Amino acid sequence: MPWPAPLWRRARWLFWAICALGLLGCAQPPLKPAGEENTWSGRLALQVEGQSAQSFAALFELWGSERQGGLALTSPLGTRIAQVEWNEGYAQLTTAQETRRSDSLDALLQEVAGAPIPVAALFRWLQGQPASAPGWRADLSALEQGRLVAQRDEPAPQATLRIALTR
Repeated sequence: MPWPAPLWRRARWLFWAICALGLLGCAQPPLKPAGEENTWSGRLALQVEGQSAQSFAALFELWGSERQGGLALTSPLGTRIAQVEWNEGYAQLTTAQETRRSDSLDALLQEVAGAPIPVAALFRWLQGQPASAPGWRADLSALEQGRLVAQRDEPAPQATLRIALTR
């Protein structure tokens, strides 16, 4: 006896939903560059307070150093959100909508994020080394468990950077 039409449509929809979820489970972020010893991946969240408060969260891959490297941001579904590449005297941010260039990574990140991001200190923090950055304080106590929290209290705007590593 054939299934009633509404039940058949639901079963077909359920089948395609399960297939889609299976494919999403196979999605992986892009591979890290070969030969790079300073590479990290995981999730990051940045929250900036103030008049133009904003928050951002994504999967990330970070490689290189504060002098030369890259950062790839992807959605949980594996879609590339943005890529930042830099070397001394040059930084570029590429998204699906635009490409921005600057002669300073710090200036580019401040323009995009709305607050200065301490890139040089971030690389040291991820290596488990204390580093100072004006206005920022980092909690490295949970780094062995893959967690890093850095807060910027002053000058305004206040910001919080949270990182959960997967490697």
